Amino acid sequence: MSQSLKNIGLKDFQRFLLHQGLTRIRTKGSHEIWSRKDLTRPVIIQASKDPIPGFIVKNNLRTMGLKDEDLIRFLRNKN
Repeated sequence: MSQSLKNIGLKDFQRFLLHQGLTRIRTKGSHEIWSRKDLTRPVIIQASKDPIPGFIVKNNLRTMGLKDEDLIRFLRNKN
């Protein structure tokens, strides 16, 4: 796993999801469910986990059809 994908902050990942065109469709307990029309399954994150574990980030990137570099580039350019 890329060292850069460890300890991604919850707010940063939520901003990334918005940047990728996803919307939060609902919250169930501490889980946020995000989606976009072209996705076959939703992206699910646990809002009570901050930072988000790396394996969750990687699974969600795979669901969105993105690569690690897409998130890393976003995080570098967020300011």
